[in-house]
Amino acid sequence: MKLDQKVFAITGGARGLGAGMASHLVELGAHLAIIDLDKAAVEVMAKTLLEQAHQADKNLTIKGYACDIADELQVENTFSQIRQDFGQLNGLINNAGLMRDGMLIKVKDGKLTDKMSLKQWQSVVDVNLTGSFLCGREAAGIMAEQADAGVIINISSVSRAGNAGQTNYSATKSGVATMVVSWAKELARHNIRVAGIAPGMIATDMTAQMKPEAIERMLKAVPLRRMGEVDEIAHTMQYILENDYFTGRVIEMDGGLRV
Repeated sequence: MKLDQKVFAITGGARGLGAGMASHLVELGAHLAIIDLDKAAVEVMAKTLLEQAHQADKNLTIKGYACDIADELQVENTFSQIRQDFGQLNGLINNAGLMRDGMLIKVKDGKLTDKMSLKQWQSVVDVNLTGSFLCGREAAGIMAEQADAGVIINISSVSRAGNAGQTNYSATKSGVATMVVSWAKELARHNIRVAGIAPGMIATDMTAQMKPEAIERMLKAVPLRRMGEVDEIAHTMQYILENDYFTGRVIEMDGGLRV
């Protein structure tokens, strides 16, 4: 797929990986629908990306949409508005995610002292799994009715293999990875490709807040001994979008880390 003048929606696009991928798509001449829960952050990011486009002398349409992707009606209305605003949708980056880490149970001196709450479990499932499903479903519905090809990229994680303290997160990131395979088989008939990216430790605002000793400890498990850069994830996204024979697979971008 040639990305110039194509239309892409990015969930969780107001910060972190989502913002980085959005900026990269602007460089490539794509129109953008930025979706995020935080209305103020969405508006700021849309304005920032528009300024980036103007500085690069690119005539692009970039709009922000405040949406709780765990809410079916909000998702349906948001994608309906995107279709109305842009007239088409060529790609979706299912990036929005939530972490609520914790051990399944905690035991001290032979006594159960704590356990992962249902709220802790459900909140992550609602955003990471249900949200990805809802956005993927609505995007696929739009793409299937248009003449142009479409692409969906689910952002998984190296934690999809299972990680201590991340029962909820690992389960959802495994789920979005299996969606890649299921959707790729279902949607190929509609000229829609589906792929995934499973990042490891990536340098974002979130990791910048970690204690240096914690980062050092985690990096010991990474063969390349460094965190990945947002630009490296964005470059992987570009490869998937531009390669018309790539579908049904998840690319691990983790510096060789295996959880």
